[in-house]
Amino acid sequence: MIPSDVLHELQELTATNRKGVDALAQAEIDLAHAEHTLDTTEAHSFISGTGSVADRQAVAKLASADARLERDLKKAQVNRIRTKLRVIESTIMAQATMSKIMQAEMKL
Repeated sequence: MIPSDVLHELQELTATNRKGVDALAQAEIDLAHAEHTLDTTEAHSFISGTGSVADRQAVAKLASADARLERDLKKAQVNRIRTKLRVIESTIMAQATMSKIMQAEMKL
């Protein structure tokens, strides 16, 4: 690997990291909307239900199952993006270290 390759790789990783930050922000917004939908769906179902509290809770959970799944998928997406960002940041640090080593070798 030559210095220009390392520089190019660092530039690509940095650009990808920026996009990842934007993707994370959007994923967090989507998660907030999914949590709101879950909360309101479950609450409306509970309030409009009849029977004992346990019965209304069970019906509310069933009525909000799709919203809960959507919320869980959004959580998984946020976690996946965070993991990818950590990997990118680690790779950037490794590439930066390789760049410094190459610079030191070139001075010798």
